[in-house]
Amino acid sequence: MSTTQKSPKWTIIFVLGGPGAGKGTHGSKLAANYPIAQLSMGDVLREEQEKPGSEWSELIRKNILEGVIGQPEMTVSLLEAAMAEKNEKEGVSVFLLDGFPRRIEHVALFESTIGSPSMVLFLDCPEEVLQERLVNRGKTSGRVDDNISIINKRFKTFTEITMPVIEHFRARDRVVQIDATKDADIVYRDIQMVMEEKFGDVLVKDKEVETSN
Repeated sequence: MSTTQKSPKWTIIFVLGGPGAGKGTHGSKLAANYPIAQLSMGDVLREEQEKPGSEWSELIRKNILEGVIGQPEMTVSLLEAAMAEKNEKEGVSVFLLDGFPRRIEHVALFESTIGSPSMVLFLDCPEEVLQERLVNRGKTSGRVDDNISIINKRFKTFTEITMPVIEHFRARDRVVQIDATKDADIVYRDIQMVMEEKFGDVLVKDKEVETSN
């Protein structure tokens, strides 16, 4: 684990939902329209897997094929490094973490190392809808985890391991639940309304800093 210090000035938003719920799609739109750094846990892991000589490469490959989640020390360490790099290079202070934390063991380690989330955005969508989306995505995505056998493992992982994380934060009154079955444009507008209502001042402040630079 690195020596990056926790920063109370950072605004951290976890984005959770089943595979295919639209976490990456809507996160990338928010990052394009606001001074937000979007980090996908899946992308962070896949990038690390491709790095020559990475100590985590083989473990990440195995985890992806089995549809399971990596050990907390690995995932939090990689995410911490990615956040620090974004902050240093782009000066952003609002982080949208797509697909993290996926298991309850990640929560305590992340909060003690980096900080606590201001909000957990839960994109809620039934499994049958998500399965159809993923099968269609798999026709063009080229991702090894977009096939029916791994999709089913990912659903099982989400239900048994990630839903308890959502319920944990719901008990702390941090969860905002969005109906992700709607048309994508409507879902995005719903998310925008929540973001601007809760973080409007921070987003405007960051935008002004970004413009002045």
